[in-house]
Amino acid sequence: MNLHEHQAKELLRTFGAPVPNGVAVFSPDEAFAAATKLGGPVWVVKAQIHAGGRGKGRFKEAEAGEKGGVRLAKSAEEVRAFADQMLGRTLVTLQTGAAGRVVNRLYIEEGAEIARELYLSVLVDRSVGRVAFVASEAGGMNIEEVAHDTPEKITTVAIDPEAGVTGADCAKIAGALGLEGEGIGQCKELLARLYAAFVKSDMSLLEINPLMVTKGGKLVCLDAKVSLDSNAEFRHPEWAKLRDLSEEDEKEIEASKYDLAYIALDGDIGCMVNGAGLAMATMDIIKLFGAEPANFLDVGGGADQAKVTAAFKIITADPKVKGILINIFGGIMKCDVLAAGVVAAVKEVGLGVPLVVRLEGTNVEAGKRIIAESGLNVISADDLEDAARKIVKAVKG
Repeated sequence: MNLHEHQAKELLRTFGAPVPNGVAVFSPDEAFAAATKLGGPVWVVKAQIHAGGRGKGRFKEAEAGEKGGVRLAKSAEEVRAFADQMLGRTLVTLQTGAAGRVVNRLYIEEGAEIARELYLSVLVDRSVGRVAFVASEAGGMNIEEVAHDTPEKITTVAIDPEAGVTGADCAKIAGALGLEGEGIGQCKELLARLYAAFVKSDMSLLEINPLMVTKGGKLVCLDAKVSLDSNAEFRHPEWAKLRDLSEEDEKEIEASKYDLAYIALDGDIGCMVNGAGLAMATMDIIKLFGAEPANFLDVGGGADQAKVTAAFKIITADPKVKGILINIFGGIMKCDVLAAGVVAAVKEVGLGVPLVVRLEGTNVEAGKRIIAESGLNVISADDLEDAARKIVKAVKG
């Protein structure tokens, strides 16, 4: 679950991390009022979407002006004018793709005197099974480019969960950021607060880019990106009010209602699989035979007929889908249950694209019989390779 910048900063503020003052707004009048409240003499007007690269992004509509999604205003009236140009317009960045994202809210923030821009993030380093800090003096830049072009500028420090952030950890990170004197002490305090925020809030990613050093020598989180681990949602009822459904794919929203693991992709072959590993293998073999998956969809090991029917409806609701591959290995989830769900779904929503079904495992013969006797135009496959070849051929002719 992703947060908007203003939500991420408010969360960090509760842990005592230094962030600039700002106000989230939804209209030009609210933007003007926020600028007046914050004072001046300069303000930053930031588009709030779940994507990076906002400053270098461009709006599709001419009325939005030539500037990107992060603008510096020198009067409250200019803040209002920028808000009028940006709200309701579609911002396109490297992370949104060509479709872009509609800007429905802005963050009006006080200006800052920047001396240096650094990079700092906290994430789960799965190679060592620990939370780790990633630090670099190359702040304000695309960290992927830095990692590719100058990997020596990036330092990763894994944190011992029993010891927490130690003095040695702080020394390594402060050194990687090029901090000296009072900056080292500030860094130590900041790292402790960020680590606490990450662990206690069940984050999966916390990225501060840039981490600013002001002309007065203060460390400030000038930007913040937070992703929360949705697996921990059961112990965070407060997350419900943070979710912005306008930033999520409608099919993913529908899938979440049935506890389906669904991610929309850019291809044209819809996939329904039980088990994340099998789903990844299914997508890989579709690509191997020259096509692209339209989604990742794991119905889980214990899916019932209602869940399977919902999954099928979600796949067919995607206009990009030109064919569907169902690949099930029956264990806890029996093949006859899956087959009954598919038949019920097809009869309810119809079938306008080729459908290939590969079943194996518990009650496989009963499952195949249900599909064979349904009278539906379903292509049966013997194994995963056979299924992939058949659906790619059916789609590509």
